[in-house]
Amino acid sequence: MLSMLQTTSFLFIFMFLMGISKFMSNWNHILSTLISLEFMALSLFFMFAMGGTYNELYISLFYLAIAVCEGALGLSMLVLFTRDKGDDMLSTKNLPVW
Repeated sequence: MLSMLQTTSFLFIFMFLMGISKFMSNWNHILSTLISLEFMALSLFFMFAMGGTYNELYISLFYLAIAVCEGALGLSMLVLFTRDKGDDMLSTKNLPVW
């Protein structure tokens, strides 16, 4: 019989692995890759928040702030790419090497 902590840990690890599999299997749209990255960040936040001690909660809030900044940066890159190329399809565009 699994305890409640083991069950929730398994759930969050499963969520993270599903996010990785979606990220690696779908490279057509920038938006879908950003959503899968945010899903992985959310599952890691839930894992940190399940720790329960004060230090781990502090680290989880710091991690959440970094994840929000990463999401805002990704969305701004999506807007810039869409304005420049016309859509967010990565498979049909030749990306320049900077």
